[in-house]
Amino acid sequence: MKKYALSRTKTLSLLDFLAGSSNDKDLALYLPPKLSPTELESLIKNLNTSAKASGELVRITATSPNGAAVYKAEEQIRLVVPPFPIKEKVIFNSAEVTPLRTILKHDYVIGVMLVRLGSYAIGLCQGEKLLTKKVGTGLVHGRHRQGGSSSHRFERHRDKQIEQFLIRVCGHVREQLEPYEKSLDYMAYGGARTTILMAQKYCPWLEKLDKPVLPPLLDIPEPRLPILQESVGRLWSSTVYEWAED
Repeated sequence: MKKYALSRTKTLSLLDFLAGSSNDKDLALYLPPKLSPTELESLIKNLNTSAKASGELVRITATSPNGAAVYKAEEQIRLVVPPFPIKEKVIFNSAEVTPLRTILKHDYVIGVMLVRLGSYAIGLCQGEKLLTKKVGTGLVHGRHRQGGSSSHRFERHRDKQIEQFLIRVCGHVREQLEPYEKSLDYMAYGGARTTILMAQKYCPWLEKLDKPVLPPLLDIPEPRLPILQESVGRLWSSTVYEWAED
């Protein structure tokens, strides 16, 4: 099995290739998220592939928050985990790429908040274009490594710095995103998981925001403008798995 990431443009190029080389032996499965393993096993049996590959296909699809599109063409099976959820369960007796192409061609509006203690980046993108952006820093001291009463005072002071920082970040989130609330399709977060959760706690607007949330980007470095721009590209990328038929 091979695994690799493709940008939005390269994923669309892959779909063009599959559509252009399609024949009557090809097959396409569109599998939305939250299908049961039993149902996935039944659907993937249509591919007539090895037990090992079938098991991997079921495992990857079952754990994907966005479902998967699976294409059997010539001697290869490709599973594409898209950046946005597959809408409907469909089987085609051809390399039909229209459902996934439609998802990738749509310029969704996405709110983005990247935050680590001491730095943040907030943006709104339509497709891969940033429409608004706000990047900044705040003073948050590192943890105190010594014990005693001075350590407790330091930690209380640090907790206050974190609170003030996250309240300020929340204010910037509202400034940047609230005017576009009605047009938002998705919300995306990145940074340290615990810091993201704390930021949501300090931001009632985010807690009340009734929009689907994309899988978080937890491995980003300290948020800066280039990281925000790179993160938008990552939000639009797909993960592709390939199996070669024996």
